[in-house]
Amino acid sequence: MSDDPLIGVDLGGTKIEVAALGRDDGRVLLRERVATPAGDYEGTLAAIAGLVQRAEGSLGSGALPVGVGIPGCLSPATGLVKGANSTVLIGRPLQQDLERVLGRPVRLENDANCLAVSEAVDGAGAGGRVVFAAILGTGVGAGIAIHGRAWPGANGVAGEWGHNPAPLLDGETASLRCWCGRGTCVETLLSGPGFAADHARRGGATLTAPQIVQAAQAGDPACRVSLDRYLERLARALARVINLLDPDAIVLGGGMSNVGALYEELPRRWVPHVFSDVVGTPLHRAAHGDSSGVRGAAWLWRY
Repeated sequence: MSDDPLIGVDLGGTKIEVAALGRDDGRVLLRERVATPAGDYEGTLAAIAGLVQRAEGSLGSGALPVGVGIPGCLSPATGLVKGANSTVLIGRPLQQDLERVLGRPVRLENDANCLAVSEAVDGAGAGGRVVFAAILGTGVGAGIAIHGRAWPGANGVAGEWGHNPAPLLDGETASLRCWCGRGTCVETLLSGPGFAADHARRGGATLTAPQIVQAAQAGDPACRVSLDRYLERLARALARVINLLDPDAIVLGGGMSNVGALYEELPRRWVPHVFSDVVGTPLHRAAHGDSSGVRGAAWLWRY
């Protein structure tokens, strides 16, 4: 197998990042970010092509393997993008178009699957056979890596945990509507904006998720109650993952993964909801932080 570097591209709603990794050691050889051309599909293709060409020029190499992480997935039936929160991608033959502008095969995966691959290969879940990785940010996504490889599933939706029904606490009803149209999804309550909206609905001040966490840590009673409710919901939602998948590790990324209380509280809180007498599932913060997506995209060419 060639020892040439691997190139990863992380296509996000606001930024596109490219990184080149050493194939053997995962060392980052270069990184560059540009703003995503808002609402411009052709501009997005051109931006990715430019990033890859500049990376190869800096490395003094020819055409290198390119993996791309996207905020959605490809339909196995049509090959077109579906379920993307970057709506300009929906219904587009993105893989074919990238292969055309780059002049080579491209491996493309959901960005949460790329997170899972990154953390399974040389991150917080390294050595685990099955790693479940969740992004708790402006949305909620998740991905699965098995033996270091992305597991998209037969329908391309493996790991779509964010669009399952959210666990409801005592007295609650499923009265909210997720953007996907499927009712009160996990994303509706456990994304950063969902957490902030829940706090405001309960009579709290209009604050962002980080502000609520900071105020809770400072002792604000209303914010402490809201954070406690968030932790309980998240623990129950992850208990369902353990009951269904029983992964060797759960890894969290996204802005809400920086809340330190998650790693102490969730393993204690999910125990009553897991169908086992022993629950030793490790919970980790993503070791590579916001670089995990682009690293995982590059690692799509590891095998």
